[in-house]
Amino acid sequence: MTEFNAFWVEKTEAGMQQQVIQRNTADLPDGEVLIRVQYSSVNYKDALSSKGIPGVTKNYPHTPGIDAAGVVVESSIGDFTVNDEVIVIGYDLGMNTPGGYGQYIRVPAAWVVKLPAGLTARESMVIGTAGFTAALCVAKLEQMGAVPADGPVLVTGATGGVGSVAVALLKKLGFEVVASSGKADKADYLKSLGATQVISRDELSAENKRPMLAESWAHAVDTVGGEILSNVIKSLKYGGSVAICGLVASPAFTTTVLPFILRNVNVLGIDSVQLPLATKAAIWQRLATDWRLGSLDAMTTEIGLSDLPVVIDQIFAGQVTGRTLVNLDK
Repeated sequence: MTEFNAFWVEKTEAGMQQQVIQRNTADLPDGEVLIRVQYSSVNYKDALSSKGIPGVTKNYPHTPGIDAAGVVVESSIGDFTVNDEVIVIGYDLGMNTPGGYGQYIRVPAAWVVKLPAGLTARESMVIGTAGFTAALCVAKLEQMGAVPADGPVLVTGATGGVGSVAVALLKKLGFEVVASSGKADKADYLKSLGATQVISRDELSAENKRPMLAESWAHAVDTVGGEILSNVIKSLKYGGSVAICGLVASPAFTTTVLPFILRNVNVLGIDSVQLPLATKAAIWQRLATDWRLGSLDAMTTEIGLSDLPVVIDQIFAGQVTGRTLVNLDK
């Protein structure tokens, strides 16, 4: 049994209380693999769990953190041995199972991926679920035949975690990237990641009742949903695709069948939570090799567990840019 620090969220009569407490590994749920967590990250879902917003975590008190990277301390299965470096993202981690905001987690082996050579634990958590989702978006576009010669690729919500990694990855792969953001002061940041053009969110968010608009984007990665997604679909070039993975604007959008039957466009759904483990491992392998990003530090803010309440509030205020790395030993 080992004591460790954990970010603890509980419901009280005064509302949600967040603090760093000491827990014991004996309090963790059953699972084949005990992991000493070195790094985690902050995602929108973590903020929802930390605020007690329905739909993520059912029971409190709870330790959020849907991402974790660290080393194996104990394993009852031969696939993992002590000191193996590993990654866990998705499944139930940090939702209803104690998550990566604790220095130890115990999880089923079926959730665990070995850290691929070429990628450090720190880098894997700078990427985290948000960056991994961006990679899934790019992989889906690739599966649909997207190539740089097709033309510009739009990334909405580009200053966020998914958007930032999407911009950088698309640039690395040779695409012309147009970034959309509501943060006018972040144009230089987005260009430093690889965007060739930055446009205002307002250009895409106005309601337009026309069933189709001018063909502007070869493909797109949409992280926001709502009216912006509606307008993106209407503006795709013939044969274009949009990978969708977010709902910060709205989970609802409106369209007609016309873009689909007249322009042959595609809407591609992205999920990183229940994705088969082999698929996750393959994407991590690409992120460690031919998709390895050299621009991670430019999008990274590093914090410790005690800094989480401030960052969580900043997420809901729209004040977070890029990726927030949680150093469990800071």
